[in-house]
Amino acid sequence: MRRTILICAIIASAVGTTAMAQARAAVDFQLQKITTNFISSPQFTYTGAEQFQADQRERWLEVEVTFASAPEFTDELTLKYFILLNGKLLTGEVTHVNIAAARDNRSVMYVTPKTLQRLMLGRTVTNNALQNVAVQLMQQGALKDELSLNRAAPQWYATLPQVGGLVLNKNETPFAPLYWDRYCQIKTAR
Repeated sequence: MRRTILICAIIASAVGTTAMAQARAAVDFQLQKITTNFISSPQFTYTGAEQFQADQRERWLEVEVTFASAPEFTDELTLKYFILLNGKLLTGEVTHVNIAAARDNRSVMYVTPKTLQRLMLGRTVTNNALQNVAVQLMQQGALKDELSLNRAAPQWYATLPQVGGLVLNKNETPFAPLYWDRYCQIKTAR
């Protein structure tokens, strides 16, 4: 009887230790929140050339993700974005470098006003046109976490036809010089 109890205790301890190790590894990176917003182009004033005003009625789609990173520093993380807008699945990804441990790391991607007009077939873009957003957090090709804006089955986007090249990282937009300390550093091609 004592031997059976001892064997059960050893097995329970081993299972508990394995479960704790798996849980610890799973929380190295965690997507926390996806926020979407339709925003106007930033306005800049400068001298030395003719200035042009952006149409303030046109809107960009901004998709911001907040994520936690437990390691003191992480060399590189890739975030893959899946944006279902008016029945079309837009995809894009951004690779961030030199990510510090924090609960409020941020990444952001944009869809241009012209792309929104194209997808809306000339109709005004509304919040209802944005059906869902999913983000995958990848490290060295391995999926670390996934989150959807609206409740949905995991990888709800996997069977939909994808349209790439229309989701831009911050450095590819007029928002590039803004809020440098808010977002993680983007890896640049060298």
